[in-house]
Amino acid sequence: MSLLILLRMLRVISHDIMYLMTKKSHGFTVIELIFIIVIAGIASVLFFIQKNDLQVIANDDTKKTAINAMYYSLEEVYYANYKYYPQTIDSNNLKSVDPALFTDPNGVKLGTAGSDYSYSPTNCSNDQCKSYTLKATLEKEADYIKTSRNN
Repeated sequence: MSLLILLRMLRVISHDIMYLMTKKSHGFTVIELIFIIVIAGIASVLFFIQKNDLQVIANDDTKKTAINAMYYSLEEVYYANYKYYPQTIDSNNLKSVDPALFTDPNGVKLGTAGSDYSYSPTNCSNDQCKSYTLKATLEKEADYIKTSRNN
């Protein structure tokens, strides 16, 4: 009888060994999980760095667009009509410029302290100026400056 029991035990053990050898793993090891977490962390850090850079570049492009719009309105519309430049600029005297462009991406209006935009007229008399400088303070590049064509 003991031989029969021993044979049955060997059969069960060999069956278990065969089962374990053919069984596929359905989980991850701790090292694999740590590796995936580290890769995901690095990817998220790179994403947020790039996202910030893209936002800064977009803001700089918006500032350049606004300065160009003001510049061309001053040159092609205002100066063409009056033969001088204004003492100050805003949406009232530069009607061809979208009023939103007089406000920088931070929400500060041109002519207000802390604005990234500035308009500096020169050679003025009786609110009529002969020249000016438009400037936008950029974050990734040097300041963007446009000066009057007609001095």
